[in-house]
Amino acid sequence: QVQLVESGGGLVQAGGSLRLSCAASGRTFGSGFIGFMGWFRQAPGKEREFVAAMRWSGGSTNYEDYADSVKGRFTISRDNAKNTVYLQMNSLKPEDTAVYYCAARTLFSTLYNYWGQGTQVTVSS
Repeated sequence: QVQLVESGGGLVQAGGSLRLSCAASGRTFGSGFIGFMGWFRQAPGKEREFVAAMRWSGGSTNYEDYADSVKGRFTISRDNAKNTVYLQMNSLKPEDTAVYYCAARTLFSTLYNYWGQGTQVTVSS
């Protein structure tokens, strides 16, 4: 129904920047079926954690939310024409090293229903 493909990960030095992309596709994606798009990450030996989210449809598209650990450094944005969500990551720190996942949540769900395969981000000190 919904396919998510992340790209843009890589190796960067501390203080550097990366932009992740998440291209969404599927018959239901453009029909108002998806309420939120989000980014999560999972570091080795740790649980997956929330990074950022934005409303995609069904309400104010100005809504954004960020984890405290990334506020002021990361920005989530969108390109409607491309059905793509971005995560601009600035002032990266070694503790940002993780696999980053894009996820989509349907309008009436409290959980994220669809997940990408993940992209590795490694920040060297």
